[in-house]
Amino acid sequence: MRCVIARFPFDLTRSGVLESMKGIKPEPVTGESVIIGRRQYPVKQVGEVITRQDRRDFSAGEVTRAMTLLGFTCRTLHQAAPARVLSPLQRASTMLGAPASV
Repeated sequence: MRCVIARFPFDLTRSGVLESMKGIKPEPVTGESVIIGRRQYPVKQVGEVITRQDRRDFSAGEVTRAMTLLGFTCRTLHQAAPARVLSPLQRASTMLGAPASV
C-alpha cells in the first residue's frame, strides 16, 4: 500500500512492517501507540524504523493513519492509560470490602 509520510511516498505492507519491527525492543509508551504482533510500540518509534527518517520529520498522525490502513490497532494515550491507580491502602480496603478513606 502506498502511504505518504513526511512528504515521501512509501510502499508499505503489513508483512513488511512486521518484518521491520521484528527484534526491535519497544520504548515506553508516552503518547499514541501501535500494537504490532503482541507488542505495543510508540507511533514515532515505528515511523522511524519503517521510514528510516528522524522522528521530527513526520507527525504521529501520519504514521497512525498508515498503520490503521494496514490493519494494525492504534491507540491514543487516553485509551492505553489505566483509569485510576489505587494506593496500597485503597487496594487493601477494596479487597476487604470496606470503604477506603483518602
